[in-house]
Amino acid sequence: MKSLPTVVVDNGAATIKAGLTDGDSEPRLVANAVVRSRGDKTTYFGHEFERCRDYSSLHFRLPFEKGYLVDWDAQKAVWDGLFSAEVLSVNAPESSLLITEPYFNLPNVQDVYDQFVFEEYEFHSYYRCTPASLIPRGDMFTDPFLAPPECMLLVDAGFSFTHVVPILNGSIVWSAVKRIDVGGKLLTNHLKELTSFRQWNMMDETYIMNNVKESCCFISTNYNRDLETCRLDPKKNAIVQEYILPDFATNREGRIRRQDDIVSDGDQILFMNNERFVVPEIIFRPDDIGLQQVGLPATIAHSISLLPEDIQGLFWANIGLIGGSTKFPGFRERLAAELRSLAPVDCEVAIYQSQEPITECYRSALAFVQEPDFQEYCVTRAEYLESGSNACRRKFKDWKLVDEKGKGAAVREPAKPKPRTEDPEESDASPPPKRGGRGRTRTTSTSTRKR
Repeated sequence: MKSLPTVVVDNGAATIKAGLTDGDSEPRLVANAVVRSRGDKTTYFGHEFERCRDYSSLHFRLPFEKGYLVDWDAQKAVWDGLFSAEVLSVNAPESSLLITEPYFNLPNVQDVYDQFVFEEYEFHSYYRCTPASLIPRGDMFTDPFLAPPECMLLVDAGFSFTHVVPILNGSIVWSAVKRIDVGGKLLTNHLKELTSFRQWNMMDETYIMNNVKESCCFISTNYNRDLETCRLDPKKNAIVQEYILPDFATNREGRIRRQDDIVSDGDQILFMNNERFVVPEIIFRPDDIGLQQVGLPATIAHSISLLPEDIQGLFWANIGLIGGSTKFPGFRERLAAELRSLAPVDCEVAIYQSQEPITECYRSALAFVQEPDFQEYCVTRAEYLESGSNACRRKFKDWKLVDEKGKGAAVREPAKPKPRTEDPEESDASPPPKRGGRGRTRTTSTSTRKR
């Protein structure tokens, strides 16, 4: 099959990362929302949000709700702008498409994906998969002195949820995939509530508070000590930061106050004290806000315990971090410390983090579509017109079981969970795996990997 220009779309719930194989290697980041600005009374669709200058009291219409694509009108409006001449200038009938979908996507929703791609936009061919399944195609775990790992476990901290995804020989082990109902959206909303209760009313300022979260928050490596530090002296301590809220009348952006900053009487200052680490702490302790779930370290240990015993040590030694919430300072260090206490003593715990965890899936997808056999994984429009969505069900691997005759939707699960006498969802700690590699903890990134 001849090579076609391919459009890569990492269709995130908050941000779309998109690009072309014959274009710039850096993706185009587009807000996946229809945004209404009360300041300039203008509605922005996806990429048009870059033109907005008044970010006060924005109203977001999001295509995704609770992790799944539910508002197809809003999504189509964003995709129309993305494929237009203003952004990617896609000639759909002469192009192939790779697009990501949520984990455990519903069959009816998958059918609508197929209809939009082939009936609305008329792409020549396309491939649909989850973000984590693309990581083995990239260079996140590569090392010039080691072969690519066959076993890896990915932590995808996204907008709606945080997923723990084990991958064996390039395929997701769906029976061991676990989800925590904490994502970037929940953290931002929690920060809005704390700030509105303690200081300014920021309940309508989602965009501003999201920037505050990304600028000020961090993961505490000693939560009780930092909490006591903030309690003893709330206004003057080593943790507190002053965030100067933006002034849209003068087009001045919000920023963290520096020592040499001169603050005028009209400036509004937000004091970020224990909010800096209490908010992202929810990823490690969801029960702080009443969620009946264990934190990320225990979820990782539980996921690994469901895998075959003889290879569990390989998963402990190849844990990768992707997604925007993994960018919090201290995230990797805190996770490594807690995992070391849960892992077997003879296991090595190694954590890898990309320099750009938000776009790591896009870069892995770009490497995948440039492989010579990529088109063999795709479904063509001719196949869709002949068989409908059944052609996609037969070819795309996902979480659903299938019978031997191919009448279902996907492949058989690669592994089965071990019988347990205890309900894993109700347990605060999972039984640790028994076998593995060396007994030490190691953290690394794609740019500096210890050997």
